[in-house]
Amino acid sequence: MNNHFREQAIDALADPQLRDNFRGAMDFLRAKRQSAFTDTEALKQLRALGHKIKANTLARLPDLLEQLEQNCLQNGIQVHWAETPEQACEVIHNIISAQNGQLAVKGKSMVSEEVGLNHYLEKRGIESLESDMGEYIVQLANETPSHIIMPAIHKSKEQIAHLFEDKIEGVDYTDNVDELIGTGRQILREKFSQADVGISGVNFAVAETGTLCLVENEGNGRMCTTVPSTHIAITGIEKVVATLDDIPPLLSLLTRSATGQNISTYFNMISSPRKTGEKDGPQSVHLVLLDNGRSRMYQDENLQQTLRCIRCGACMNHCPVYSRIGGHAYGTVYPGPIGQVVMPQIDGLDKQGEMTEGCSLNGACGEVCPVEIPLPNLIRKLREQKSAKPDGHALTPGAGSQRKPKEAFAWSLWQTLYGQPWLYRFVTKMATRLRHASPRAIGGWTRYRTAPKPAPKSLHELMSQRAEANQTDGASK
Repeated sequence: MNNHFREQAIDALADPQLRDNFRGAMDFLRAKRQSAFTDTEALKQLRALGHKIKANTLARLPDLLEQLEQNCLQNGIQVHWAETPEQACEVIHNIISAQNGQLAVKGKSMVSEEVGLNHYLEKRGIESLESDMGEYIVQLANETPSHIIMPAIHKSKEQIAHLFEDKIEGVDYTDNVDELIGTGRQILREKFSQADVGISGVNFAVAETGTLCLVENEGNGRMCTTVPSTHIAITGIEKVVATLDDIPPLLSLLTRSATGQNISTYFNMISSPRKTGEKDGPQSVHLVLLDNGRSRMYQDENLQQTLRCIRCGACMNHCPVYSRIGGHAYGTVYPGPIGQVVMPQIDGLDKQGEMTEGCSLNGACGEVCPVEIPLPNLIRKLREQKSAKPDGHALTPGAGSQRKPKEAFAWSLWQTLYGQPWLYRFVTKMATRLRHASPRAIGGWTRYRTAPKPAPKSLHELMSQRAEANQTDGASK
């Protein structure tokens, strides 16, 4: 692990409050998901269907994106393409500046976190206020989300109460959850009416109709997309689906995997700006489609499976590492198993490759993924790429950047040893005979564990002895 990840993880493990917050939250979310999928055969069939839909979408991704753009334009939605985070932020800033906007209210969007939109706008004098309650809390604390579905999951109600008391003028301490929510809503209601622009993410973009689908529970997403005169939606290019028929199974998988709900409280379908005669809705709608490395992922036959993700967070909820250290320890926008696959491909293996080592490869993330992304295999693939001998063929940036000569030599030796049976038997026999000379300290392994020591006899020797004993017993009978 790199020093940053290591230090953050150590700090997190030393924080009993943080560990207690995550332990309780993860247990709650796992139980909710389990109660939502009581029929294992139905779950198996639904996951297979979700896999098929996303796989078919990826197979036609370039064509579907063009179809989405064409139908959005026909509906009156202006489409913008952004290859980099800087381009996405610039597009959104230009839209807001064109109408002299000073305040944007933003619904929950991990892609906007990915591009660093809030900081970009604030540096240019535009207030960008988070309206999702969890996002509002972490923004108030000047933090980043620690979970892609529940951004403030790392905080207890008492910590939030102290935060509101310190940061919001005229608010006294109370750990009554209803009163805390009421305080946040009162502030946000006023901001919705004052905002020049509403910004949201997109859960699914339907190519055949040009419809933007948004899943949420608080109603803030609907406020962001209908109250301000301009609505800007930002999403990654992988969120496109072919038809409206693809939505029900994916929505069922998303909400039940994320929060154990059969369906979210709100499901918004945005197909156009306000039409003549309609009394509400934005006068203009913009869609920003972000690449940021996704086209590169798409070109890799194995790693393109990353783009099947529907951002439910189930892999995090079931990851034993994430459950103990939380999201901030990763130091990236996307934490946990999906973050260990996404971030090295976006930022490069030279910058984020070592976070793939923060995984025990227990397989839980792959078992719960609603669209059957083989996350352990992808993490293992990225580990291989970061340590492989550079050959110029790997598409992931930074491939081979963390290759260590000693480690490479050790694996080369291992390959030679296991490739020649006579050499393997000789070495294992010598290891058993010289077991008392084994080192007592082996780097980080012996920091918390005893040093492994070869057995007195190899498995091959033990099996040979057993066979001889059986022959002797058979002859004596």
